[in-house]
Amino acid sequence: MSHEFYENPLGRRYASQAMRRLFSDDTKFRTWRRLWIALAETERELGLPIPAEALEEMRRHVEDIDYEAVRVREEAVRHDVMAHIQAYAEQCPAAHGVIHLGATSAYVGDNADLLILRAGLDLLRGRVLSTIAALASFAERYAGLPTLAYTHFQPAQPTTVGKRATLWLQDLTLDLDRLDFTRARLPLLGCKGATGTAASFLELFEGDHDQVKRLEAGIAARMGVDEILPVSGQTYPRKLDDFVLSVLSGLAQSAAKFSNDIRLLSHLREAEEPFEVGQIGSSAMAYKRNPMRSERIASLARFVITAAQNTALTAAAQWFERTLDDSANRRLVLSETFLATEAILLLYANIAGGLVVNPAVIARHLHAETPFLATEAILMRAVKAGGDRQVLHEIIRRHSLAAAARLKEGAEDNDLIDRLVGDGCFPLSREELEAALAPEGLVGRAAQQTHEYLAYHIQPLLAANPPPSVGADGAIRV
Repeated sequence: MSHEFYENPLGRRYASQAMRRLFSDDTKFRTWRRLWIALAETERELGLPIPAEALEEMRRHVEDIDYEAVRVREEAVRHDVMAHIQAYAEQCPAAHGVIHLGATSAYVGDNADLLILRAGLDLLRGRVLSTIAALASFAERYAGLPTLAYTHFQPAQPTTVGKRATLWLQDLTLDLDRLDFTRARLPLLGCKGATGTAASFLELFEGDHDQVKRLEAGIAARMGVDEILPVSGQTYPRKLDDFVLSVLSGLAQSAAKFSNDIRLLSHLREAEEPFEVGQIGSSAMAYKRNPMRSERIASLARFVITAAQNTALTAAAQWFERTLDDSANRRLVLSETFLATEAILLLYANIAGGLVVNPAVIARHLHAETPFLATEAILMRAVKAGGDRQVLHEIIRRHSLAAAARLKEGAEDNDLIDRLVGDGCFPLSREELEAALAPEGLVGRAAQQTHEYLAYHIQPLLAANPPPSVGADGAIRV
């Protein structure tokens, strides 16, 4: 690795080899060659004079790209597609006159982009499923552990640790639904020609419209795609990029929400990220366990969410059948956003799979707040015992405010129950009051909701879509 020049940290630090390989020059330009082969094979099948020797040479050299030859030619012609055509033709002299026959740059460029976007979504889908599996295991383990819930980051009615995890899970399942919807509807551009009219192909087939339609269908079949855009300009609508980036933005939003919760829980010391034996949390404060992975998720998520605005602006800026003001932009935004989104999901799965819960801290926080949180239940029990609701409400209000003031002055224990027991007008005994404080009785259906959600939604999802195994290079093994 060179240290002399800038290298994108998304590739160097964050994304897997599998995702980096997907957006590599090799994948892109080999896909171009596969598309040229599919075009020539289908043209020959439909009767055009494409020599068998030409196809054999093209297939033989589909992977061995001479990048130096491409560089030299691009410096001369200032056109990347033409440079690759010329370099390929030099390797395949029998195909010199038939490579790219009838096509425009968008034929290889746009179709290859769509194929790579489809593969990128497939790779991300595996990452999402792995994260869902890790969260599901965590939710099951802590389904019944009561914890303070927070609204406005203020203590509220208790929930359970597992129930909170189902909120993270549900966000990801919504994202997965949208990913699947978008992936299933991502077509090929096909072979539409310079302005989308397929005029060059109609000329090749002597005005036979059916042959032109068969050509497009044959290319798609050879590339393993069922759907083709019915109409287009020279390029596919850049709205498709926006649809894909919207999926990635959604994943980033869900991950950022999770990471924010973990950062807050880390401050409360109720939960912590996994922390390796030799890991250093701070260069200055040796005792610290900073939530660095969650912070990295938040940082990368901000990049992905704003990138989705970029594709929307590009889609809105296109003129008529095509302009080229999208090209340099898309070279950056599509690849980098996929790499960043994968990095986010890898971090998410890592944290979810090793999240540390501190039940003693959770119990201490619950104990400190439970008397306040149980006041409604206490009021109901006192009314059932024969008390006047309005009188009892005022007693509870007055003693609650006094107990809260005492805590703010530095007291370590909440003495609300002691105050109510000592109030001669309150009709419940200490035993009756303390019975109302049991955390398990204050969490409502949290544990049941967790088990039901996992049983009826997550377990069937994972049974139908087992999380893939992942190789050392980050490649998904099916």
